[in-house]
Amino acid sequence: MSNSDKSRPRRVTSIDVAELAGVSQSTVSRALSRSETITEATRRRVEMAAEQLGYQVNARAAGLRRGETGTIAIVVIGRQGYGPTAVNPFYYTLLGSTCAAAAERGYEALVSFQASPDEFFGHYVARRQADGVVVLGTATNEPAWDYFRSCAEGAGGMAFWGSPFDDSVWVRSDNREGGRLAVERLVEGGAQDIVFVGDTGSSQRQFHERFEGYRTAMTDSGLTPRDPVVSEGEDRVSQGRNAIAQLVQSGERFDGLFFACDAMALGALEELAARDIAVPEAVGVIGFDGLGSGEFSSPPLTTVEPDFAQAGKLLVETALASEGERPERRVAVHLVERASVRRPKPNSVERKQ
Repeated sequence: MSNSDKSRPRRVTSIDVAELAGVSQSTVSRALSRSETITEATRRRVEMAAEQLGYQVNARAAGLRRGETGTIAIVVIGRQGYGPTAVNPFYYTLLGSTCAAAAERGYEALVSFQASPDEFFGHYVARRQADGVVVLGTATNEPAWDYFRSCAEGAGGMAFWGSPFDDSVWVRSDNREGGRLAVERLVEGGAQDIVFVGDTGSSQRQFHERFEGYRTAMTDSGLTPRDPVVSEGEDRVSQGRNAIAQLVQSGERFDGLFFACDAMALGALEELAARDIAVPEAVGVIGFDGLGSGEFSSPPLTTVEPDFAQAGKLLVETALASEGERPERRVAVHLVERASVRRPKPNSVERKQ
C-alpha cells in the first residue's frame, strides 16, 4: 500500500452503518429509503448511525437500482424555422417554474428545444433517460404535437401544456375563469362595448376557452357578446396591431378589449397610441398570460396570470403519476392590476368571488 493510500480516509459504507446500528446491511438500505417495512425506532437508529459516521446515500444510484433515473425531461416546442429565442416568453416562465417544481421533488431537469421533425424525440422514459416527460410550447407546430401525442399513447408518463388535443394528458389555465375576470374588470371600469380578440378556431385550445369565459361573463353582466375579432399577422404582436386597424376601419364601437394573449394586447397598445386612442380613458385593455414585459408597456398592461408555481407543480405531478392518477388539471388564475383599465366606478357591481 502506498503512502498516499494510507493517508487517504477510508470511505464509509452501509456495512459500517449496519455494524454501528446493530442491524443488517439490507435494513440500512430500506431504512434510509424510508421503506414502510421498517419501524420508526429502527429507522431513527439507522439515521443516527449514518449521521454519526457521515454516511451519505447515493440517491441517484439507489434510484437506478429501483428503475428510477431521478430526472424529468422537459421539451419546449418552438415554431419550425425559428430558434429558441423566438419562443414565447410565457413558456420560459413556465419552464422555470417546472424546473423549480422538479427540484423540490428531488429531480433534475433535462431540457431540450424541439421544432422540426428531425429533432423530435420523446422516448425518454422508455430509454430510461427520465422518469417522466413534460412537453410545453406553441400549439401551432402541429407535426410536433402529433408526434408527442403518439409518444403519450404508446408509453404514458407525459404531461402537456399547449396541446391542441383534448384527449391527451394536458394541464391548462382555468381559461374560462380568466375570461370572466377580464370582462368583469372591464365592466367595473365602465366598459359596455367589450370585444374579444383571438382566433377561437385555431389550434390554440385556450383561446376558445377564454372566449367562452368572455361570452358567459358578458351575458351575466347583461351585455351582448360579439363574435371574436380575428386578425392576420406574422406574429402575435402584429396581429394585435392589425386587430385595432380592423376595429377602427369597421366603425364599430368598442370601449373594452380582452385579448387572448398578452403579446397581442401589447401590439394593440402600440397601435392605439399611434392612432391617439387613449388607454384607459377611451378604451380599457386586458391581456392573458402574465408576461413580465407588460409591466413596462405604455400604459402598463392589466393581465390575467396563471399561478406559475402551481402550473409547474401540476405538470411534474402529472408526468410522474401512474396511469390511473391522471385527471385533467386546471391551474388557478388571477388578475394582475396595472394601468390599462380605468379604476372601478363607485357604483360598479361587486366582483364575484
